[in-house]
This record gives sequence, structure tokens and C-alpha cells, in this order.
Amino acid sequence: MKTIGLIGGMSWESSKIYYQHINEMVRDQLGGSHSAKSILTSVDFEEIERYSFSNDWDKIGDSMSVHAKKLQNAGADFVVLCTNTIHLVSDAITNNLDIPFLHIARATGEAIKGEKLKKVALLGTKFTMEKDFYSKILEQEYGLEILTPDTHDMDVLQSIIYNELVKGIFTDEAKHTCISIIQKLKNKGAEGAILGCTELPILIPSNEVDIPTFDTTKIHAQKAVDFALS
Repeated sequence: MKTIGLIGGMSWESSKIYYQHINEMVRDQLGGSHSAKSILTSVDFEEIERYSFSNDWDKIGDSMSVHAKKLQNAGADFVVLCTNTIHLVSDAITNNLDIPFLHIARATGEAIKGEKLKKVALLGTKFTMEKDFYSKILEQEYGLEILTPDTHDMDVLQSIIYNELVKGIFTDEAKHTCISIIQKLKNKGAEGAILGCTELPILIPSNEVDIPTFDTTKIHAQKAVDFALS
């Protein structure tokens, strides 16, 4: 079994779900008392959030590359970044690593293609929805058409994520708002919805949405386990 290197803390609410999923998946695949071999380094999200809102992605890239190198030096066989948005600086990570980096958008693209869908909605932070670091991979490498919410709904999602979800606040009101945004995108032709913020799957149960949803946390965790056991 390979050792999984995890960069967490963005937010820790979803990082704990990564750890849970990974260990449950290893146990389910290997049986007995098996659990994952892993190393976790975790950031202070206040700093990452501040740099994000000041558009200082170079500082975030520097921080992520330092944490990735820590994992490599500690014996990790590959690196998983436990967040969607901060994959914006994935080049800063891969440029400083000698071990593989498992990109969340590629894992998600494989899962969507496995369901044979062509047009999918992308929900997440404004950074994930507006910038092309995520959608470009899905479009160019997996041939998907990506739909994003309108400007108002992007602002609503941004507020819910940063003012509630990353602080551990999950309300029915926020859930129904997000489901309503998914419904609007379904009406525009979306065949499925990417929950492209690792806190969103905690908020939105898949059985309450009438099109397939893609839990990026779980998809990414499964990719990590498959790689670790390959």
C-alpha cells in the first residue's frame, strides 16, 4: 500500500471527511482491520482565505508547494490537495514535487464520463466557477460542456461557502438555496451537477437533487485509495 500525502485545512470541515472516506474505502476494499497509510499536513485557513480574497495566488502557491514538499520528505508516495478551489495553484505544487499529484478535476472528469454525461453544472466558490483552471480540464480533456450559475447566484454561493460552510454552519435554508440553483441549471440543460466545493456534499444530500450529483470529496478520496492500492 502506498502512503497518501494529504494537504488539509481548507476547510478542516471537509478534510475530516476526506480522512473518513479514505479509511473506510481501504477497509471496504481490503477487509479486516485495514486502514490507509497517510500523512496529513494542515494549514491555517484564515491565511489562505485572506490571500484568496486579496488575489494573492502566488503566496498560496508558495504555501502549498512547501506543504507538498513536507509530505514528500516525510515519505508520502503521492499528494492529494483536500480542496477544489486551491487547485488553482496546482502548477506550483507539481513544479516542486518528484512524486505524483492527483488533481481533483481529473478525478471528477473521469467519474462524469463514466456516467456518460455531456453537459454538467459546476457549483463552488466564485474562484472555481469564474476562473478556468477547473472547467478547462473538464472541457479539453473530457469533452464536457460546463454550465455555471449567473452572477447573482455565484455571489449567493460564495456567501454560503465562506460565511457558513467553512465555519461548520449547515442550514436547511442554505441547502434549499443551493438545490434551487442546481434546478435553474438543470432547466438550462445540465444533466448532472458537480459539487465543486468540498463542503457542498456535506450540505446537499444526493437524494434531494433530481439529477446526478458528483461529490468531489468522495470522488477524489476514491481516486487516492485506488492509486494507493494499485
